[in-house]
Formats: sequence, structure tokens, C-alpha cells
Amino acid sequence: MSFSPRRSRAAVSALFFLSGLCFASWASRIPDIRLQLGLSEGQLGQLLLAMPLGSLLALPLAGWLTDTYGSRRVVQLASALYALSLPLLGWAPTTWTLAGALVLFGSAGNLLNISVNAQALEVQKSYGTSVIMGSFHGLWSLAGFVGGVVATPLRNWHQPPLIHFAGVSAALLVLLLAVRGGLPKPTGHASGTGFVLRMPDGLLLRLGLIALFGLLCEGCMFDWSGVYFQKVVQADKAWVTSGYVAFMSTMALGRFGSDLLTSHLGVARVLQLSSALICLGLLTAVLFPSLPTALLGFLLVGFGTSSVIPLTYSAAGRVKGISPGVALALVSTVGFFGFLAGPPLIGLLAQLFNLRLSFAFVALMGAAIGLLAIGMPSQEEEPTPLEPAPEPLAETAAPGLLPK
Repeated sequence: MSFSPRRSRAAVSALFFLSGLCFASWASRIPDIRLQLGLSEGQLGQLLLAMPLGSLLALPLAGWLTDTYGSRRVVQLASALYALSLPLLGWAPTTWTLAGALVLFGSAGNLLNISVNAQALEVQKSYGTSVIMGSFHGLWSLAGFVGGVVATPLRNWHQPPLIHFAGVSAALLVLLLAVRGGLPKPTGHASGTGFVLRMPDGLLLRLGLIALFGLLCEGCMFDWSGVYFQKVVQADKAWVTSGYVAFMSTMALGRFGSDLLTSHLGVARVLQLSSALICLGLLTAVLFPSLPTALLGFLLVGFGTSSVIPLTYSAAGRVKGISPGVALALVSTVGFFGFLAGPPLIGLLAQLFNLRLSFAFVALMGAAIGLLAIGMPSQEEEPTPLEPAPEPLAETAAPGLLPK
């Protein structure tokens, strides 16, 4: 079967939107589920660790499945599992059942994250030298806005999360059925290398650290922007969430524009520009914590973080000597710890010192992105590992694991 690049791009774009809408639907109803189960804020915080635990457990499995069976098969399985697990979050009658559902939801989400990014790399490959990863991730961010828009009237109409989630799940399954025929067939060769449990080295390690610092900055803005505007900026109640909205809007906008910028400036320069914007934005909010300047700072941080993960994943998928699925899993494993450990670390620093100092620390993490980007290969160059690549394993893999 032949695949049209445009049709494949539309199909993969739809799955990025599916992923973002699924996550946003859950996030938008967390306060309602907390009340439904009678959880305190502390109990909710502990419970929410179940989802990143599931994500972490799925990382090595995601790389192996994508490498062995191909991203096209895995992305369909992961999309269906992600959509089907969403209603379980609304149904869960006890804390323990919700914890189990969150582990499943997190595992399916990360399996989808690895496989859909591998699919995006196949589409990008079919476009030759075109840079299109940013637009895919921009659709994920856009889906976050759509999820919030859909949730608002449902909450006002007192519709329970189960009804909300079941409707979204059904719509997403229909979307998956509609686009599955356009998904690209992987052109690489499976190696059957097994589970990904090793620390990446060379260029992959550097990419993983860039992803770690980028996700640390994102996690800071996701979890602490409202608190910062409440306690440091001392904004009126109506403006407490304005920093988060400002950040999300420019992050989505920046992702849609990052492809064109990267094609003109190259990967290294865009990452260094992103690093500078993150630092400038955070330091503006720290040094001048008034409403207008803090909003300006958060807008700059949104633009700065927008390109980091798309460019990191794109570069990882082009590293020679390793399959895209395994490379993405290795980079995501390192980067994931920034998303997981960043927000608690910021809270600890805020408790020991103050929140402004915590945000200044995040600005330093943003600066590290620019330093790590020095010497990165351009989009047109094929990234190669800094260490000698291992001998190809495809020839020694079990015959049943090789592509037909």
C-alpha cells in the first residue's frame, strides 16, 4: 500500500490531537473527581503520582514494542487503549480503583507518546528536508484548549466526569477508525533489541538532558504558575490563572511557527534562542513581579519552551545506529525525570527559601538548554552518536521479530 505524505500527515496530526484532548479532558475534571471521592489536597497529590508511575513503567516497553512491531501497529493499539481508559477515571468509585486506572492511563499515554512521535518522524522523512515536528506538537497544545472549552459547559450543566469522559472516548475512537488507513508504514528495520533499560550515551544523553531541562521548565509553569500569580504577583482572583493562559497560548503558537524558524536557523540556534527566551521570561517575572511584567515574562517562557521537545524528539529519531522507537524511549526516559521531579523540587526550594528564588533556579535550568545545544547538528545533517555505534542487531534477531 502506498501512502500519500499529506494523508499521512493529516492522520498523524489527528492522533496528536487525540492524545492532547484525552489528557486535557482528564485534567479539566480533576477538581470534580476530588470532590466525588472526598479527597483532601494532600491525598489528591499522592494519588496523582500514579499516572507518572504508569508512564515510567511504560517507557522501556514502548521502545521495545515500537522497535519490534512497528510504530503503525503500536500507535493504533495505544490510541485505542488511551481513549478506552479515560472513562475508567470517571467511573472509579474508590481511591484504589482510581489509582489503578491512572497507572493504566499513564502507561497508555506514554506508549502513545513514543509511537506517535515515531510516526511523526516517518511523515517528516517522507517530506525530505522539511521540518514539521513542531506543528504536530502544536496540535497537542491546541487540543488542551479544546479540552478546557468542552469541559466548561459540561461542568456548568453538572454533568458527571463519567458521562464527559465516555463521550470524549467514543468520539476519539471514531476519529481513530477514520484516520488509521492513512498512517504511514515504518520504513526502518526492527532490531528486536529487547526492553530499553540502559542509560543513553553520547548524543542521545545530551538530547535527554535537553528534554529533562525543557520538561522541568514546562512542569514548573503547569503546576506553579497559578501559585506564583497568587502569592508573588498578588493578582486579583480573576487574574490568578492568566499566567498559565499566557504561557499555554504562546507555547501553542510557538510550536506552529517553530518549523519555519528551524528551517531557517537550524536546530542548535533555535534551541539557544529558546533557552534565552526561557531565561529572559522567568527573570522578568522574578525581578519585576507586577501583573503586566509577569504576564510578559510568562508569554516569553511559552515561546521559549515551545520548540524544545519537538526538536529534541526529531533529532533523537534521526540518530544513526539505533531505531527511532528505542531512541525516543531513551531520550524520553531521561527527560521524564525533569517533568516528574521538577515541580516537587520547586516546592522544596520555595519552602526553604521563597518562590521567586525557585523560579530563578528554573531560569538557570533553561540556560542549561542553550549550553547543551552548542554543536548540535543541523536539521539537514544526520545526527550520529558521539560514541561508536554498536553493530546492527537486526541480523541476529529472532526470525519472528524481523519484518516480513
